[in-house]
Amino acid sequence: MHPLLNVAVMAARHAGSMLIKKMVNLKKLKVEQKGHNDFVSDADRAAEKAIIDCIHKHYPDHAILAEESGASGDSDTVWIIDPLDGTTNYLHGFPVFAVSIGVQINGRMEHAVVYDPLRQEIFTASRGTGAEVDGHKLRVSGQMEMPRALLGTGFPFRDAGLDITPYMAMLSKAIIHASGVRRVGSAALDLCYVAAGRLDAYFETGLAPWDLAAGSLIVREAGGIVSGLDGSENFLHSGHVLCGTPRIYREFAKLCAPEIKALLK
Repeated sequence: MHPLLNVAVMAARHAGSMLIKKMVNLKKLKVEQKGHNDFVSDADRAAEKAIIDCIHKHYPDHAILAEESGASGDSDTVWIIDPLDGTTNYLHGFPVFAVSIGVQINGRMEHAVVYDPLRQEIFTASRGTGAEVDGHKLRVSGQMEMPRALLGTGFPFRDAGLDITPYMAMLSKAIIHASGVRRVGSAALDLCYVAAGRLDAYFETGLAPWDLAAGSLIVREAGGIVSGLDGSENFLHSGHVLCGTPRIYREFAKLCAPEIKALLK
């Protein structure tokens, strides 16, 4: 395992353990609202601090881009951190959330970890070496038929003034043309589930870089395609993403081309 990935795994496990301990007393957590349907708790902040402390213990000069504390440092190596992906799930005791850590070097994702502390699953990838879950190689599903595909999505919940009509049209097509649609509530896990073949495709809008950084590399290293809804590479910045097996990705993009065009106006 690459030294950077090894540190990312250590940091993710440490943060995950902290989240589980704090989950026992959810009612005692201090919770603040950052924006529309967007919350942060003491657990988020404590997990993020644990991750950053672990990183800086080994790489004190590296830069950080984290959900709660923002950007810091000046380096070609940037750690992109979501200490608790699925905060709303976590605060309700709904057992689907993850720690996500990506390492970007010179603007390119190189290493990734997504840790599900409840299921004790750790998804990892390094560019050019493939993706794994708990040491077992990952590969996207071989699904070739949309009517048999299982799709994942996430609702555009952060912008109260957003016109969700194009998204709802995409969701409608997913419901009609695929075998099922799942809304997990954690973008990082959605991406990893595509990589593991548990989902055949996933789409969402309005995300942040830390939601996508680690999971996107894991999908690619498992043989999947990840892009913006328009097929571009700027999904970390646009926050709009579509990924999946090569066949289902292309079919869904073609099926939803009018809606995608309307959404990206």
